[in-house]
Amino acid sequence: MTKAKPDGSSNEAVVIELNREAPVLLPESAPLIGSPTPRISTPLNDLPSRGQEVIEFCKELDIDLMPWQKFYFEHALKVREDGRWAHPIVTTVVSRQSGKSTMMMIRILAGLYLFEEPLQIASAHRLATSFEQFRTIVNMIETNEKLSSQVKRIYWSHGAEEIQLKNGNRFMIKAGGASARGVSKPETVYLDELREMHDLESFASLRYTLLAAKNPQVLGFSSAGDQHSTILNSLRDRAIAASGGAKDDAAYFEWSSPTDEITLENAAFANPALGHTIHPDNLRSTFNDPKDVVMTEVLSRWVATIQSAIDSTSWKNCADPTLDLDPEKSTWLAVDLSPDRRHAALVGAQKLGEETFVVKLLHTWENVLQLDDRAIANDLAVYARKYPLEHVAYSRRTSGAVAARLQPAGIRIVEMDSDYPQSCDEMLGAINSGRLRHLNQEALNIQILSSVKLPRGDGGWIIGRRASQAAVCASVATALVTHFATRPATEVDILTG
Repeated sequence: MTKAKPDGSSNEAVVIELNREAPVLLPESAPLIGSPTPRISTPLNDLPSRGQEVIEFCKELDIDLMPWQKFYFEHALKVREDGRWAHPIVTTVVSRQSGKSTMMMIRILAGLYLFEEPLQIASAHRLATSFEQFRTIVNMIETNEKLSSQVKRIYWSHGAEEIQLKNGNRFMIKAGGASARGVSKPETVYLDELREMHDLESFASLRYTLLAAKNPQVLGFSSAGDQHSTILNSLRDRAIAASGGAKDDAAYFEWSSPTDEITLENAAFANPALGHTIHPDNLRSTFNDPKDVVMTEVLSRWVATIQSAIDSTSWKNCADPTLDLDPEKSTWLAVDLSPDRRHAALVGAQKLGEETFVVKLLHTWENVLQLDDRAIANDLAVYARKYPLEHVAYSRRTSGAVAARLQPAGIRIVEMDSDYPQSCDEMLGAINSGRLRHLNQEALNIQILSSVKLPRGDGGWIIGRRASQAAVCASVATALVTHFATRPATEVDILTG
């Protein structure tokens, strides 16, 4: 469910409101307690969980888990009927010093001693981070007689530290990048400082070592990121899409403040350790630090480079499945391709009245290697003949090759790169005002709600194709057709005098 502000608007594309174990805001006489449940989450399920085993394991180790950590283990370790993890990828975003490193180390110990996972690998952007975690885990083992008695040997090799148990289970740390290639069939991979992972190769080198694993799981941890947080943004976008109806078994939990307001009450949503291991005064002392630092480190907010583009409630309110395009009406088309040229979309628009218009996702293309420009142009030409076409809008950066095939066929085209920021703003205004109507198509809904806002210039913005880290071709094409569908029928559309 979308959490709305008092005026009915919303700041996030998808916010899942969960049943909280305790209120964030307590009576004035009581201390302020951080939220035990995430503000943003993928849909939860009622499957059984091995989380309780971990909680009991912590009691044996005299580790007192905070409520938010118990929530994590309960929902991250759900299992299907066949015993496999329900969530092969689990991403957790929370402010610093909340206890996520401790939580990760507990999960590593559980993999060694409870789940009998043959091999676990942990990697962080900074090797020093992984090494410090390794040192702490070793200390936890060596100070516990029951745990230490099961150790075969511990290797202290820089960048390849390893713990081996007598039962054959192993845990090792690896540097980021391609160093994990060649590691044989790890069962579990831990990725810390996910926001610092900027390239797909580093992620792939670890993620795809799991393909032959019996029951693999990737567990990522991070504080909030920015436009350069390629992998983290991709996982967050998947969560937004999943909450919008996309089929995805990845889990995502985000403890973050609902607004950018720098207050203790707002920070309580992003700091689940508040009132447990974090004193309120310690948070207050950070509030005068540089704003971008406070946003990411304290409020767990994505800095201004990454914002949700479309409010889900406003988009939902524009839905009317009874509508369709009229083969007799003037029509605008727009085509867009993803930067990797694996996805493309065609959107059409027609006026309904003086102020309103309807958009429809007409066609999508996918190819795991690369789309064929000629095939797209041939398919598009069918729609250009079906409707009374005004013109086809496109971006030279993504769809220039397609457009070049349309023009010789007599299909009118118009390049939109310079007008793209204005088109995005016009689409947002049309959605928020209800002037844009759509058919409630699932594929279009997912792409619209997966779009992120990328600032441009002095107050301008665009739907970031790369920043979204998901196929948003249909969103871009919708913005392009909106530019023309919102044009007034006459030159003068306001009254003066």
